[in-house]
Amino acid sequence: MKLNNLQDLFVHELRDLYSAERLIEEALPRMAEAASHPELKNAFNDHLETTHEQVRRLEQIFDSLGESPKGHKCKGMEGILNEGKDLMKQEAEPDVLDAGLIGQAQRVEHYEISGYGTARTFAERLGFTEAARLLQQTLDEEGETDHRLTNLAERLINPDAMQA
Repeated sequence: MKLNNLQDLFVHELRDLYSAERLIEEALPRMAEAASHPELKNAFNDHLETTHEQVRRLEQIFDSLGESPKGHKCKGMEGILNEGKDLMKQEAEPDVLDAGLIGQAQRVEHYEISGYGTARTFAERLGFTEAARLLQQTLDEEGETDHRLTNLAERLINPDAMQA
């Protein structure tokens, strides 16, 4: 895809986000299974449901633009998730693995926050008000997930990992 203007770049960014979300949909069940703490399992499972809705929102934006979400693979998210897979293969105490899983999940969230913030800004500049609103909604959810993971780490997981 040739990037001739900001709208082309916007569509490219949306495809990157779409690919990232689809990769996350595949990874979250594995992360939930690897987690030992019930609250962490719940956080991953809850975020999987949120991710399904985020994919739906992206598809809605693509429909409004008359574009396809297909045709791009998010190598950045693929790399982050591969690091998570490597972590899950390590021999680790369950509480220590949980702390590591939170760190990996927050890397995912921060990548998404950056991408959604960029896409939202492009949508605003291009006058795509509804797309900007939908992207902001997802951006807010990603921030909430990041805060939830931080709270879980500080309140339960990291203290438990210290005892391991």
